[in-house]
Amino acid sequence: MAFEDLLEDPVIQKYLHELVGPKGMPVAAAPPDGEVTDEELAEELDLELNDVRRSLFILYENDLATYRRLRDEDSGWLTYLWTFEYDNIPENLEEEMYRLHDALEQRREYERNHEFYLCEICSIRFEFGEAMDFGFECPECGSPMESMDNDRLVHSMDERLDRLEDELNIDANVDA
Repeated sequence: MAFEDLLEDPVIQKYLHELVGPKGMPVAAAPPDGEVTDEELAEELDLELNDVRRSLFILYENDLATYRRLRDEDSGWLTYLWTFEYDNIPENLEEEMYRLHDALEQRREYERNHEFYLCEICSIRFEFGEAMDFGFECPECGSPMESMDNDRLVHSMDERLDRLEDELNIDANVDA
């Protein structure tokens, strides 16, 4: 998939934005063909050099950019030539989906295996043990805590997990 096609996808735009943030998005959204220096990118995009470097290293850490170093024979200075490797984005997104799936499964089990109490005034939620320690009274306002039904939350997690499992072709009855 070409850079241009990838960068038109809103999911990929969101992914890149989450990685590099708003200051780094011009760097991530404008990958040049071939090699480029951080200084060239900063000048071309009219950005601070440190913001460009930060973005490039984040992309590097996520296998979306590579570099090679050249040493100037006269001055000894190092120059980094960067290349963008956006072919790895689909694989990275799939890994993110697996991490989300695992985290959501863990959270669902936590929700299923604990009893919660809520201060409706402060909207603070407590596990049973905490609520009992406070005498079932909110430590912030002193209001009585009410037993909280989290069935809707667990049901929403089940639905989201089902969609992720469909997307990732995970058999829910088999460990992936």
